[in-house]
Amino acid sequence: MPLTTPLDRRSDTGLQRSLTLRHIRFIALGSAIGTGLFYGSSQTIQAAGPAVLIAYLIAGCAVFLVMRALGEMAVRHPVAGSFSQYAGRYLGPRMGFLTGWTFAFEMIIVAIADMTAVSMYMGLWFPDTPGWLWMVAAMLVIGGLNLMRVSVFGELEFWFTLIKVSTIIAMVAGGLYLIVFGISTGGYEPGVHHLVDHGGFAPFGVWGVVMSLGIVVFSFGGIETLGVTAGETGDPQRAIPKAVNTVPVRILLFYVLSLGVMLCLLPWDRIGSEGSPFVQVFAGLGIPFAEHLINAVVLTAALSAMNSIFYAAARTMYGLAEQGHAPRSFTRVSRFGVPVWPVSILMASLVAGLGLYLWIPDQLFLVVASIATFATLFTWSSILLSHHRMRLEMRREGTPSAGFEFPGWPVLNYAALAFMGVVTVILAFTGPGRTALAVGGVWLLLMLAAYRYLIKGPGRLPIELPEPNAR
Repeated sequence: MPLTTPLDRRSDTGLQRSLTLRHIRFIALGSAIGTGLFYGSSQTIQAAGPAVLIAYLIAGCAVFLVMRALGEMAVRHPVAGSFSQYAGRYLGPRMGFLTGWTFAFEMIIVAIADMTAVSMYMGLWFPDTPGWLWMVAAMLVIGGLNLMRVSVFGELEFWFTLIKVSTIIAMVAGGLYLIVFGISTGGYEPGVHHLVDHGGFAPFGVWGVVMSLGIVVFSFGGIETLGVTAGETGDPQRAIPKAVNTVPVRILLFYVLSLGVMLCLLPWDRIGSEGSPFVQVFAGLGIPFAEHLINAVVLTAALSAMNSIFYAAARTMYGLAEQGHAPRSFTRVSRFGVPVWPVSILMASLVAGLGLYLWIPDQLFLVVASIATFATLFTWSSILLSHHRMRLEMRREGTPSAGFEFPGWPVLNYAALAFMGVVTVILAFTGPGRTALAVGGVWLLLMLAAYRYLIKGPGRLPIELPEPNAR
């Protein structure tokens, strides 16, 4: 029998299995519904016009396939490290190391983007206060929340995300009211004609749709956090499939419905030109202080996304330490079952992000968004490849499924991987995208060097993961 790391003999000591189905659904929603929708949606519309809806539908289908692949692995192996440990098991220790640390890197980068957004939103109410003060406040608040019991964290994230979801639903319902009763918004008569006027449905052709995919992927990034919750979910064999089947569809509906309503209310080339499109809709409904109301909601959205990101990155580092790919101290937990060292590392990383903000305040958001897109593509590709290798092994050994099988394997698996390749190539056609590819390439080289010279002993051995009884 080949040598493996001691991970195959571990019990899930330390972390607490106290997250419910409601918690994990809203943690995943909270990660994926944030600045990408409230802040970045107008950029995708300007890149593709009304045809951006097609970009969201295409990316949404790819995301659903990624989540189904992740869901099948999470049901079979409900562990805290999730896809980094799946990569370590099915693609080898080196790939497990790369996947885990690249996902943690992605989460840190997105947290910096959300932290930057917090300073922008607070600037509406306190224009004379330096933005870095609000960034420090956000760090302290989110860091403190992530030191609480995971059940408290899950409950707080539920209410954070509920505010965002309720606002989106209210915007869609209010927008439909304006459309049905023909109430003008910003001096424009609402209607589906806006989808084809002003240059047509696809004013920039297919190329515009293709070029918008990079920002769209950034918007959906973080949904894979759902897989990380498997290690702290009371009944992952029941909860993970339900969450995987519903969360991607809900996120897709929120994006497509809200953007579709916006595009029917206003000419696409006017959306975002006079402030947030959400503000424009609520102002059209005659809601007083609409700008301040939406600003409060998007502030909550950014804090919610940071909250989920801290959770996902900390648990990933915990899983890396279990594999021998991070200091063993990362597995030490507080009396509340929280891995304290990973949370501390995240806080230190955000301090570095604060330094970047002071250096390039006007460009930081776009740069980090592009870098996060690269890291997201790498993580999603690793999930798909790990799942493919798992299914090949199961077929070869005649292993029965633990349930929740990926549909259309291997054809749809290949299709999703092709999508990741296309979006990676797209990044090379934009300035921030080229920066992201360069930073991503340097990051991977540094990680390969770190694995070569820093990882010894158990970290270089294959791992075995616990499995539930096959059905």
